[in-house]
Amino acid sequence: MPPTVTEPIRKRPTLHDVAARAGVSKSLVSLALRDSPKVSAASRAAILAAAEELGYRPNRTASSLVQQRTHSIGVHILDLHNPVFAEILDGVHEAARRHGYSTLLVTGNADRQTEKQEITRLLESRVEGLILIAHRLSDDDIAAIAAEVPTAVVTWQMDGIARVDSVSGDDRLGMRLGVDHLVTLGHRSIAHLSGGENRISHARRDGYVEAMAAHGLEPRVIPGGFTESQGYRAAHEAASSSQDDPPPTALLVANDLAAIGALAAMRDLGLDVPGDISIVGYDGMRLLEALDITTVAQPLADMGRQAADLLMERIDRLDRPSVHRRVATELRSRGSSGPPPSPRR
Repeated sequence: MPPTVTEPIRKRPTLHDVAARAGVSKSLVSLALRDSPKVSAASRAAILAAAEELGYRPNRTASSLVQQRTHSIGVHILDLHNPVFAEILDGVHEAARRHGYSTLLVTGNADRQTEKQEITRLLESRVEGLILIAHRLSDDDIAAIAAEVPTAVVTWQMDGIARVDSVSGDDRLGMRLGVDHLVTLGHRSIAHLSGGENRISHARRDGYVEAMAAHGLEPRVIPGGFTESQGYRAAHEAASSSQDDPPPTALLVANDLAAIGALAAMRDLGLDVPGDISIVGYDGMRLLEALDITTVAQPLADMGRQAADLLMERIDRLDRPSVHRRVATELRSRGSSGPPPSPRR
């Protein structure tokens, strides 16, 4: 067989190459690429044409060192496997591009120490701001980060920390919407599959308990989590019945991923949804449309956009008071919720 010929890597054109092609000085090329008014229209046109012909790309790292600006923000995402966070990230990217910023993405996989390490790497990359799309950090951790760089938190409210803004839904109100929907359908036995030990889960559990009390109903909380497997296990537990403790007629689940797991559990148990039991999720991710699952929905992409806009405002005005924006939630009724089954005779 003939030997394989490896094509040599083409050397990247430099500022000097552009200057030589355009027949001008290197300093004039630098001014033109920065859109300086000191460069004539004819010279700018010649320089831009030479740069395009050569395939020249500006060295943004070197430029940022001169200007003390990177025009980049860091984004930490709690869990890359949760589509909810991906939809929030869509909004962040859209707003960042609109402001002329790029984004650097990391994840700590819901582990506090890993999160701190990954965020430290972002700060070492000289990002101008940081967005946390959920996290496991303490308020002291957040305050230390915000002392170095403007910070915005998405998914819950941050209070009393300088240079930190936040965007969240109203988790208590959202759970009330879920309980009200099921009660309106005729349910009296509604179990809540919780999201584990974290502040969002606690707020949603408290909202459920308050809403059940308002309707004069007895709450039943089944420990769970925010993943499909945790929702599956919690739903199995909820559906187990005894003479003294019959299964609920509806499940109000802490988030959409766990609701997907709950739906799988009911089908594995041979139960019809919603004929035998209704299921309502929380968050409003797009995937639930195809699965026909009722959910309490938040405007996820808009939450990301608002967080990025707040961050850009703070980059320009570091000393302004902290801002929290609370977005509206709504109940999206689909095929997984219906009236409770008729009592057996």
